[in-house]
Amino acid sequence: MAALYMAWYKNYPQSSFRTFNDGAEWMQMDKIGHTYSTYTMALYNYELWKTTGLPHKKRVLIAGLTGFTYQTVIEILDGFSAEWGWSWSDVAANTTGSGLFIAQEFLWNDQRIKLKTSFHDKHYDDLELENRSRQLFGSSTAEKSLKDYNGQTYWATTNLKSFFPQSTLPDWLNLAIGTGAEGLFGARSNFNQNENGQILFNRPDVKRSRQWYLAPDIDLSKIKTKSKFIKTGLLVLNALKFPAPTIEFHNNKLKWHWIYF
Repeated sequence: MAALYMAWYKNYPQSSFRTFNDGAEWMQMDKIGHTYSTYTMALYNYELWKTTGLPHKKRVLIAGLTGFTYQTVIEILDGFSAEWGWSWSDVAANTTGSGLFIAQEFLWNDQRIKLKTSFHDKHYDDLELENRSRQLFGSSTAEKSLKDYNGQTYWATTNLKSFFPQSTLPDWLNLAIGTGAEGLFGARSNFNQNENGQILFNRPDVKRSRQWYLAPDIDLSKIKTKSKFIKTGLLVLNALKFPAPTIEFHNNKLKWHWIYF
């Protein structure tokens, strides 16, 4: 947290603690990201706490609250930043991610529904849009994977065998529903002006829209191995959606992708 503060928040003007309402920004893609991040952090922590020998209930609560607490500390840093503020919708998203993990462990002793993410690096033939994208989200693929909501997809992926244990379905087969967005070149609209009122970017012609996806997925945690190294690697990789044939629903039209990530 100290490193995060030095690398990010210290470079921005700070203020007294403040709140702001950003629930309508970025078509809620950032809120879905908060839910995913908190859930994934809880999942990783749970596996880590398995090594301590703590009872299941304590492991679940500690892991779930660890993810929530970490995200809450970030929210406090936002609250003292003049650029942002404490967001109750962020807190609600964090609560959802932590709650999803805890509820499934107490209900099923398993994570039958996992949250995953995928990303494709967006580039634009329109030079103005390309420059705006670089300004908002950065230029490297690594940086854009964290910031560019136009390239992110978040998935809820369900293990079919866990709901139909008597079936002959493979243990690793999942069905995933995903969502993404495009045309986002500003938090609420594709418009930007400076403090003097000078218009820096104005593209109302670029439609802001949401996509929905349906695809098979692989639950890497169901692959059996005696190697702790491989098991840990599969756990980390399982936070990413496996590339697969996908149906996309966008602007009231269906589109087929032979491979989508």
